[in-house]
Amino acid sequence: MSTTVKSKKSNRLVPKLFAVRKDLTKAQLIKDLVSGVIVAIIALPLSIALALASGVNPEQGLYTAIVAGFLVSFFGGSRVQIAGPTAAFATIVAGIVASDGMSGLIIATILAGIMLVLMGVFKLGTLIKYIPGTITEGFTFGIAVTILVGQIKDFLGLTFEHAPVETIEKIEEVIHCIGTFNPTALIVGVIALAILIFWPKKLQKIPASLIAVIVTAALVKLADLNVNTIGDLYTISSAPPKFSAPDFSLDIVKAQLPNAVTIAVLAAVESLLSCVVSDAMIGSKHNSNMELIAQGIANIGSSLFGGIPATGAIARTAANINNGGRTPIAGMVHAVVVLLILVLLMPYAALIPMPTIAAILFIVAYNMSGWRGIVKTIKTAPKSDVIVLVTTLTLTVVFDLVVAICVGMVLAALLFMKRMADVTEAREFKEPDENDPEHIRFRRIPKDTKVFEINGPMFFAAANKFNYAVHKSDFKVLCIRMRNVMAIDAAGIESISHMIESCKKHNIRIIFSHVNEQPLKAMTHAGIVDTVGAESFRANIDEALAYASELTEGKKVLSDSKDNS
Repeated sequence: MSTTVKSKKSNRLVPKLFAVRKDLTKAQLIKDLVSGVIVAIIALPLSIALALASGVNPEQGLYTAIVAGFLVSFFGGSRVQIAGPTAAFATIVAGIVASDGMSGLIIATILAGIMLVLMGVFKLGTLIKYIPGTITEGFTFGIAVTILVGQIKDFLGLTFEHAPVETIEKIEEVIHCIGTFNPTALIVGVIALAILIFWPKKLQKIPASLIAVIVTAALVKLADLNVNTIGDLYTISSAPPKFSAPDFSLDIVKAQLPNAVTIAVLAAVESLLSCVVSDAMIGSKHNSNMELIAQGIANIGSSLFGGIPATGAIARTAANINNGGRTPIAGMVHAVVVLLILVLLMPYAALIPMPTIAAILFIVAYNMSGWRGIVKTIKTAPKSDVIVLVTTLTLTVVFDLVVAICVGMVLAALLFMKRMADVTEAREFKEPDENDPEHIRFRRIPKDTKVFEINGPMFFAAANKFNYAVHKSDFKVLCIRMRNVMAIDAAGIESISHMIESCKKHNIRIIFSHVNEQPLKAMTHAGIVDTVGAESFRANIDEALAYASELTEGKKVLSDSKDNS
């Protein structure tokens, strides 16, 4: 009884902020405040870099960190989740902005937010785990590749003649414009990259990205180097986020639905993945449905206040944990500190060199790529999983995430069905050897009785394996052993119906042994139980064979049961 109550409580849609109030001591509050400030410093250059990678202005990345970061912490289902712009959305957002502008992105993000809220309300948080890991690995690595390719231009200081959106087109443009290479930009980029790689090995408390930004900005400014900065390419605003109602129309909504679905699915997957990782780090348990609702609210809020799509950020969440954050207060403090930086210090962001932004995104791409997992999967996983992974990865790079996820899911489903069909077997069961260690102890098979055993799910992809059960009529009773059939679909029901019809034609009585819950419900619903009679369903093989013995040896019993066969 107590277990049931606890389970119900854990499924309630209550923000974690209110659930952990009793744990908020003075000492923990101080830790959360300090952690929030540190995470904000980490989030500052990342939010600007990811905004630029997404094709929007720098301050829009900060708007996202402020609005979405605060709302996810306030409404979320995790103790330590830090939300904001992430690399996973960069290519998607850039594509939407390039084709439909900010108005299209706002509508797509709002629709995605509504979808996320509905997913949480209808308790669909646990369904995210059914997306195969190979698809997640594939599109994550693919996104990392697209981010890396997109930053080659600024890292080398190239001047593009066109503004390509697709990854392949960007590679072609890099090759075409390689003559505009700026060695000074490369030197600044390499210095930033070196700081990002080696600084954490010596001093982890101060974010390496902040040091890289300060050092390279000072270098470019003081030495008057010929290197593009954010201020050279963008107009930066230090105004706080302001509410702006979008213009809705049915045509825009229809056009943005596919993008909204992609944003919603990706936000759900990345957020819940971040929650799982953080749970393992602090020994806690998140509320997945409440987290989805919070992500939906955050994305709606972010789009209405000038931001871009947001989700849980694994790196920033880990930084929060490592600096002592244990309640949602840390995430809320992080958002407030980013707001203060935006209002007071944003003009200085104009001095950040573009090669430094590229270097930061190179590190982001490397960290998110999960290349070690890719290598391990290719070495150890079945070929079908490798096919799904490589296909998803390739389609993400060559086309986009929508195509990659759709094709990946379909391919994974088809390969899964083939795998299930391959392991499903249907065979005549012979009397086992008593000396066999796998010997199943039941009575000897009675005279004029045939035992037919099915192992694995009975579904359409394996339906043709069940058609030879009654190929001759030299027996009086057919016993169908189904203890290893955990699931059955309409095609499986149809196969059983054909067996029953064949048995009826040959005056053979059919008995079912050990039918599990789902198949029994399906067979009852289909009228099979009424057709053959409830007495023909036996709990185990011993009872089934004992009943078969009665039918074959007792003529009265057999003749009485012919109408039910």
